Amino acid sequence: MSNQDVFTNVDKTWADRVPQENTAGQRDDDISPKALEIPASRSAISESERLMHHLSIAPSMKERRQSRNSFGASLPIPRPKRPSHLRPSLGDRQPSFNTLAAQLQDMSKEKVSQAKNMAFVFDIDGVLVHSLRAIPEGRKALEILNGHNELGLKIPHIFLTNGSGMLETDRCKQLSEILQSPISIKQFIQAHTPMSALAEYYNTVLVVGGEGYRCREIAEAYGFKDIVVPNDIVAWDESVAPYRAFGPWERASARPRDFTQMNIDAILVFSDSRDYATDYQIIIDLLRSENGRLGTLAKDPVSQRIPIYFSQGDLLCPTTHKYPRMSQGAFRLGLESMYKAITGVELERTIYGKPERAAYVYADEVLQDWMEEIHSDRVLPENIYMIGDNPQSDIIGGNLYGWNTCLVKTGVHTSDENDKENPASMGVFENVLHAVITCMQKELGVDFKFELTQELQASLLKEASMMTPTIE
Repeated sequence: MSNQDVFTNVDKTWADRVPQENTAGQRDDDISPKALEIPASRSAISESERLMHHLSIAPSMKERRQSRNSFGASLPIPRPKRPSHLRPSLGDRQPSFNTLAAQLQDMSKEKVSQAKNMAFVFDIDGVLVHSLRAIPEGRKALEILNGHNELGLKIPHIFLTNGSGMLETDRCKQLSEILQSPISIKQFIQAHTPMSALAEYYNTVLVVGGEGYRCREIAEAYGFKDIVVPNDIVAWDESVAPYRAFGPWERASARPRDFTQMNIDAILVFSDSRDYATDYQIIIDLLRSENGRLGTLAKDPVSQRIPIYFSQGDLLCPTTHKYPRMSQGAFRLGLESMYKAITGVELERTIYGKPERAAYVYADEVLQDWMEEIHSDRVLPENIYMIGDNPQSDIIGGNLYGWNTCLVKTGVHTSDENDKENPASMGVFENVLHAVITCMQKELGVDFKFELTQELQASLLKEASMMTPTIE
C-alpha cells in the first residue's frame, strides 16, 4: 500500500462525517476534515497474561510488538498546515553568502539534485541529546545539514521523537539552545503531536503524565475543550488516592468538581507518569466505570469501557543515567497486568508514536512541507534515512515503512553488533555524525566535503562582522 493509499483509505465512519466531493471535484462546503485516520498496524488487545512473567526486553520485544493496536481500527492524525508557496523575502539584495552558495549550486546541479533527493529523520533522546545535555557530534551533524557543506545547501531533515511533555514551541526553543542549531516547529514531531487530532472526537478527556499541569496546557493548545488531570480528581476526593501527599500548591492549581455528575470520554496518556500509584488508581477506576463516570462500576467491563490512548510505547528511554530508565511502555505494561488481574479481561488500548505506521505517515507529510519551506518544492525525497538509538521503535518502524535505517550507540543500543531481531539497514554507528557522513557519502560521493569552501567561509564571516553591533 502506498503512502497516498493510506491517506485515501479513510475509516468509513470518519468519511461519513466530513464533506464529500461532488462530481465536479468540488467539496460540498468549505470545511475540510482536520484529521486523517491511519489504519493501525497491530492488535489493540494487550494480551497481558502472555507477558505477565516476561517483562524483560531481552533478547528482544519481537513477540510483544505483534500486539499493539487493533486491526481495522484507525489512529487519527492531524492534517499538517500547508506553508505559503512564497519564499521569505530577502530584501532588495540577497546576502552575499546566499549569492555565492547559489552560484556554486548552479555549477553542481547534479549533486544539488541528489542532495535534495535525500533526507534525514532524527530521533532525539539518545541520538542528539541526553536529557538536557547535547551529544557533541549531534551539533556538528546539524551544522552540516543546515548548510555548512561544500554547496552551502540545506539538506532536508526533520525530527521524529517519542519524547513528550512539552509544547512543541517550547521544546524546539529548548533544543535549539542545547544543540546551538535552529529547530523549527515545522520540522518537529513529538509523541503526542498527532494526538491533537483526537480533539475532533472527544469532549471531556483525562490527560495523564508530565510535570505539574504542563500536559493540561498542551491539551488546551491542541484544542481539547474540557480537560481533566489526575490532581483535579484528587483535589475533589483525596480518598481516591489514599497514599498521596497532596501539597498546597497542587490544590491551588487543581480544578476540582463533582466527578460523579459527569462522564469522561477518553483517557490520554500524553507523557511519562510522575506518580504511578495515583495515576494507576484513577485510570483503573475510570476503565471499570460506567462510561467514564467515577463512583460507578460497569456491569460489562468491555462495552461500557471508555477508550485509552498512549502517546508512545517505549519500554526504556536514555537519560543522563548510566543505564536507560523506564518509560511510558513500562507504565502501560503494569496497567495492562493490573487491569487483567482485577477484571479478568484484556485491556484494549491504542498506542501512538514509533514504530506505529501513523507516526511515519505523518512524518512524510511534515517532510514534504519542510521541503517546500526550504526548497520551494513540495516533494518527498526518495532516499530517507532514519537515525535512532532504539531498535524496538526507531529501527523497526523505519524498516517496516521502507526507509533506510541507522542505529547509533549513544542511547538505548550500546553494542557494536547490529540488533539481531531488527537490524538497521545501514548498520551500527558510533554516533549520529558518523551516520550522517556515511549516508551523505553514499548519495553524494566519497569526495563530498563537509565544510564550507573558503569563499563561503569568508562571506559568512564578513556578514557576521557586519551584523555585530559596535560599542562606542
